[in-house]
Amino acid sequence: MGRIVTVQDAFGPGSESPLTRTLPKVAIIPNLDKPDSRQVMQELTAWLIGRKIPVGLLPDHAGLAGHPELARPLDDLLAWCDFAVVLGGDGTLLNWAKVLAPASKPILGVNLGHLGFLTEIEVPELFDAMPKILEGRYTVESRMMLEATVEPAAGAPGESGPSFLALNEIVISKGPFARVVNIETSVGGRLVTTYPADGVIVATPTGSTAYSLSAGGPIVSPEVGVLIITPVCPHTFFARAVVVSAEETVVLRVVTEHVDTMLTMDGQRGHALAPGDRIIVKKASLSARLIRRRGWNFYEVLKRKLQESGGAS
Repeated sequence: MGRIVTVQDAFGPGSESPLTRTLPKVAIIPNLDKPDSRQVMQELTAWLIGRKIPVGLLPDHAGLAGHPELARPLDDLLAWCDFAVVLGGDGTLLNWAKVLAPASKPILGVNLGHLGFLTEIEVPELFDAMPKILEGRYTVESRMMLEATVEPAAGAPGESGPSFLALNEIVISKGPFARVVNIETSVGGRLVTTYPADGVIVATPTGSTAYSLSAGGPIVSPEVGVLIITPVCPHTFFARAVVVSAEETVVLRVVTEHVDTMLTMDGQRGHALAPGDRIIVKKASLSARLIRRRGWNFYEVLKRKLQESGGAS
C-alpha cells in the first residue's frame, strides 16, 4: 500500500495540520471558449502534478492538458474530487454550479472573464493563492439557488412540466417583436399584480448584481434570504421591484396571447412558453458552494467591481 501524501510533503514544514490532512483531489474544469483557458489549464495541471496533488479532468480536456491519463467521465469526476477549479467567467461558474450542486462539491472560480462577481481568484494571483487553498485555509459560502417548474396550460390540472435550476435568476421575456407580455404575479398564493412589460425577473441575492440590477432592481447581500421580483421595462409608471421572503413561492402566469415568450435560467438555457402556462418559482433544496479565501467580504468585492465598471470612486 502506498504512503499517504500529506500537506507537509507538498509544501514543507509549517503547513496546516500536516499529520491529519491529506492532499485534496482537484478537478480542473476550463471554459475553452476563453482565450487563455487552455494555457491556464495546462499550467495549473503541471503545477499540481509537480506537488503530487491528485488531479482529474474531463476526457475532452485531459488530452489538451497533455495528460490523457487524468481523464475521468463527468459522473466519476464529480464523485472523486474534493473540489473543482472552474476556469472562466461568471457565466462559466453559473453553468457549472448547477452541475456540481447535486454532488455538493465546492467551486473555486478563477476569473478569465470581465466583471467577476462570483469568481474568487484572478489569474495573476492563482498560483500564490493555491497553496493556502490546498491546505484548507478557506471557507465555503453557500449560495441559494432557485427551482422553476412549468405547469403547462395545455396539460391536465395540476400536471407539472419540466423543472430547472438557477443560481442568478429565472426570466420570463418577450420574443423578438416589439410588443409587451402580461405576466400575472402571485406570492404565497396571493395576487400581487399583472406586469405589462418586456419581461419579469425572479432573482436570488446572488443574481441581484446581474440582470435584475440592470433592470433597476436592488443590490442584496447574499446572506439575506429573499427573492427579488423585478419587471423588465414595465409599461406603467407604477411597477417596481418587490423583495419577498425566500420561503415564499412565486407564481408567474403568462396571460398574453402571442406565443413568442421564453423562460430562461441564468441567461443560458431557454424553454418556450405558451399562453396560460404557470411557472412556479421557489427556493431550491440544492445550493451552490463557493470557495472563498479567508477575509473575503461581499461589500469589498462590490466596491471594487463598481469602481472597475465606472461607478463609485
